[in-house]
Amino acid sequence: MERVEPDLTTSPPAGGAVRLHALSKTYGETVAVAAVDLATVPGEFFTILGPSGSGKTTTLKMIAGFAPPSRGRIDVDGRDVTDLPPQAREIGMVFQNYALFPHLSVFENVAFPLRVRRVKADELRERVLAALEMVQLAGFEARLPHQLSGGQQQRVAFARAIVFRPRVLLLDEPLGALDRKLREHMQIEIKALQRKLRVTVIYITHDQEEALTMSDRIAVMNLGRVEQIGTPADLYERPANRFVASFLGESNFIDGKVAGRHDGEWRMRIDDGAEIGGSSPLDLADGERIAAAVRPEHVWLGDTAMPEHPNALAGTIGEVIYVGEAIRYRIRLAAGGELFAKLPRRFGERRFTQDERVVASWRPSDTTLFRET
Repeated sequence: MERVEPDLTTSPPAGGAVRLHALSKTYGETVAVAAVDLATVPGEFFTILGPSGSGKTTTLKMIAGFAPPSRGRIDVDGRDVTDLPPQAREIGMVFQNYALFPHLSVFENVAFPLRVRRVKADELRERVLAALEMVQLAGFEARLPHQLSGGQQQRVAFARAIVFRPRVLLLDEPLGALDRKLREHMQIEIKALQRKLRVTVIYITHDQEEALTMSDRIAVMNLGRVEQIGTPADLYERPANRFVASFLGESNFIDGKVAGRHDGEWRMRIDDGAEIGGSSPLDLADGERIAAAVRPEHVWLGDTAMPEHPNALAGTIGEVIYVGEAIRYRIRLAAGGELFAKLPRRFGERRFTQDERVVASWRPSDTTLFRET
C-alpha cells in the first residue's frame, strides 16, 4: 500500500500506548471479560478478533470509558484512566452504527467534540475543515447524514473521531454494515488514514480476513479470554491452540495419540495405525489424545505422496468445489474422517474428479499438534 503523507503543517505525535492489567467485567454470575492483559505499541494497528460473545466489544467499551471494569486497570501513556469519564480520556471512537446526529449537518457532527471542549470559533472551523479534507469530504459540510452514502457516513464518523487529535482511536466493527467491495475499499482508506495520523488504532472485528489484512498485531478472544496475541503471520502459521487454528482461517483436524518424539519432531498415531509428524507449542506425553492441524493450502494431492511430504494419507475425492482462483477438494480418508485440500487453479494443472483415488500429503513443518481440549 502506498504511503499517504500528512497534509498537516506539522506531523502529529506517535500514537498513544494502551495497557490493560487483568481487566475483567462481570454481569452478576456472567463473566464477559476475564483478566485480560495486553499492551499496544504506540502507532500500531491492533485488532481484537473473536466470535460474537467473546468479550471484544465489552473490552473496547471499558477502554473507552463507557463500561466500568469489575476489576483491573487501564493505562494510557502510563496514566491510570480506569475511573475517568470518556471525555477525560482523550480517546476517539467510531461506533458500529456511526452514531451521527441526524438533525445536524456534516460540519456540526464533526464539530461536536470541539464544541464540548469549548474550542474557539476560528480554530474550530479550521480543524473541522482539515478533518473533512483528510477523509476526502471537503464540500460536504452542509449536508445531513441521510444525504450521504454508507461509506460517506463512515468518513464523517472518522472525521469526528480524529478532529480533536486523539492519540488512540477505537473502532467497533465499523465496516460491518458495508457491502464487500466497499468494505475492501474502506480497509485501504482506514489503514492509510491511520498511517497519516500516526495514531494508535484498536480495532474490533469478527472478520478474520479483515483482521489479517489490516493489523500489525491481533489478539484473538474467546469466552472473555485472550487466547493468543501476535502478528497475522504468527497466528496463522503458529496458532497457540485448536481454537485459534480453527477460528483464524481454515484448518483440517486429524485425531490421534502421541507416539513419541524423533529428531525434534512429535509423532502422532491415528486410529488405523498410520503415523504423521508435526510440531507443538505444548509439552506432550506419550499416549495422550491430540489433534493435528494442517491448512488446506498445504495439502498436495497425487497418485503417491510427494517425497518431501512424509505426512501422507490415502483417500477418495468426495467433492470438487470451484472457488475461482483455486479448487477445493473434499477427501474421504480411508482411515475415516475427511480432509480438505485447496490447490491453485493454474493452466495445465491436473484436475481430480469425484470418486478418484488419491494420496493427500503434506510436510510435518506445516502440521501443528494440539491437545483435544
